[in-house]
Amino acid sequence: MINLTLKQLRYVEALARHGHFGRAAQACAISQPALSMQVKELEEALGTKVFERGGREVRLTNFGEEFVERVRDILRSVYDLGDLARASRDQLVGRLRIGVIPTIAPYLLPAIIGNLALMHEGIDIHVRETLTSKLLQELAEGRIDTAIVALPVSEPSLTEIALFSEEFLLIRPAGDEGKPVPDREKLREMRLLLLEEGHCFRDQALSFCSMHSARPRELLDGSSLSTLVQLVSAGMGVTLIPEMAVAVETRSAPVSVARFKSPQPSRTVGMIWHKTSPLAKQLLQISKVVGQSADLSRAAGLSRAQA
Repeated sequence: MINLTLKQLRYVEALARHGHFGRAAQACAISQPALSMQVKELEEALGTKVFERGGREVRLTNFGEEFVERVRDILRSVYDLGDLARASRDQLVGRLRIGVIPTIAPYLLPAIIGNLALMHEGIDIHVRETLTSKLLQELAEGRIDTAIVALPVSEPSLTEIALFSEEFLLIRPAGDEGKPVPDREKLREMRLLLLEEGHCFRDQALSFCSMHSARPRELLDGSSLSTLVQLVSAGMGVTLIPEMAVAVETRSAPVSVARFKSPQPSRTVGMIWHKTSPLAKQLLQISKVVGQSADLSRAAGLSRAQA
């Protein structure tokens, strides 16, 4: 019988995910030599290589690809055992791993974390902020318990709970205050500032402008909503941001905030988790807290929007 430890399996999974000993060791909070030794001992126990080493980078062997998939199944099952124990208690305690997309995290997290801490004294919240595609992968691999994203994600294995819908508002230079709000056709002729490729908010904005099949006159990318709003204030162009972001992002930027005429661009925000998660009941309760926490942020954004 081959003796493998959960620690070794976690190290192998981390190395497969990062493809680099240094980054994997950092993620596991151990030294690089210690991680390398544990992986080597696992390979010796298996009698075959899981990784091919080449310079600083490593990649999975053919055997390693199948092996790591099974490792992830095992680790997910181990996480589920912990979740099962937490789910058996009346009060949600212990670690709760929440993923959030960047166009939501800065605006909702303070209220969400504060409210959850009040309701669940023993909760230890870990936040992961990244793109939807990465959150879906980490949810599938059991590295987060739930995620707050724009819906739909259309994954059959996931529960989707819609929390609220919000509109996108037009951010223009302060000098444009009072000017007619452009329609989709006019917007396509303007210099439009959008988030980088990979952000779902970018895709939603382009969809509203019908720009998937036709390129705008000028299109500039930014790394965050904050960057986009600051560029607008400098006269670089115009952008769209969600209601919840208005109060925060326009606080220190001299810009004009305007609402589009109907039909207005919008998105639905919700929570997702695995249908088989032992924490499903608790996550449903948490989704209500998230929805309530969103009301204050959205109200602040609405107060800045033009009627």
